[in-house]
Amino acid sequence: MSYKISLSKDGNYIELELEGNITRESSMKPNLESHALGKKLGIHHYLVDATKARNIESVTENYQFAYKDMAPHPGIDRDAIAAFVVSPDDHSHDFIETVLRNAGFSATLFRDRALAIRFLLEGISKD
Repeated sequence: MSYKISLSKDGNYIELELEGNITRESSMKPNLESHALGKKLGIHHYLVDATKARNIESVTENYQFAYKDMAPHPGIDRDAIAAFVVSPDDHSHDFIETVLRNAGFSATLFRDRALAIRFLLEGISKD
């Protein structure tokens, strides 16, 4: 899997673009790097563009990722608000949204990029 991390043009959120097959192992590095940038800049909002990526992990691996990898890791911002954008016909990310939420993360899945950005910006204006 390849990835790119950047600051949004308006400077309000961190954008993480993913491409390829997402696994439990391959997704930690980009998450840690994007959260480190967020910490450095004082940003807690993330747009994760997975429109060119598929989650190929099992239900068990997705569960382990949320509870064993992300939740206890000190480099992960527990106050983060993440909007995940996926392709309209891609349901490979549906379960990870559920387990991330159950593990206490603010993670919302979108199939429309504009709606995901609006969701992040509305959340920022409430902060």
